[in-house]
Amino acid sequence: MADAVYLETTFISYLVARDTSDVVRQAQQQITRQWWTDCRSHFEIFSSQFVIDESSAGDPSAAAERLAILAAIDLLAITPDADPLAQRLLSAGALPSKARLDALHIAVAAVNGMQYLLTWNCRHLANAALRPTIEDACSAAGFQPPIICTPYELLGESQ
Repeated sequence: MADAVYLETTFISYLVARDTSDVVRQAQQQITRQWWTDCRSHFEIFSSQFVIDESSAGDPSAAAERLAILAAIDLLAITPDADPLAQRLLSAGALPSKARLDALHIAVAAVNGMQYLLTWNCRHLANAALRPTIEDACSAAGFQPPIICTPYELLGESQ
């Protein structure tokens, strides 16, 4: 069975984003599109209603593009275990209180046994300084934490 990947909102956004003059964002968009083309078939892909809700906001045309991608992705259940785990992540200081939705992304991925959480949110999610606290909070609640990483880190041999 293939490893399971939870696609967080920033992944979806970068996948369909309009080209930008920012060279860092250009690279992130290109890497995201490369991962989608070359790597997604090697994984079971999932997302959640939280990603749909976030992707629905903003420019209606851009939102429609994001939602079209999400329509083909299975959604994980938001079980009763997710909210307490998100709260544990916040109270442990793994994420700041303003990042409740980010805590919920981690919680849904962990509760549903995802091996990876793919994101470009390096402030609260793919952040090496926060990783030990995130992992400790998930483990203390009885869940295996997902490996939170960027698409670049999960490109594998296709780089």
